[in-house]
Amino acid sequence: MNQELTELEYRILDSLYFVEPFDHIVAECGEKPAIVSDVIEQLLHKKLIVPMRWDEEKSDYVSSFMYDRDDLNAFSYMATKEGLMAHNSK
Repeated sequence: MNQELTELEYRILDSLYFVEPFDHIVAECGEKPAIVSDVIEQLLHKKLIVPMRWDEEKSDYVSSFMYDRDDLNAFSYMATKEGLMAHNSK
């Protein structure tokens, strides 16, 4: 898989080797939340990241295949295997 990444996609993936909340991604990238939301949505569509939610019963994050496009900041995110490979190939 050889996906071209924009500079911002690369920086976002750089911060998602572990589960990170939306506000931490925004702080790491230094971009406006609306811009980060747009790029996160693109990365989700490309299956390079996965949304994560906190599961109280398991006391751990679990992947969430459903997410609210209007409230992306309600989730945390982590790079997928494909996302890590795309990030490391640049």
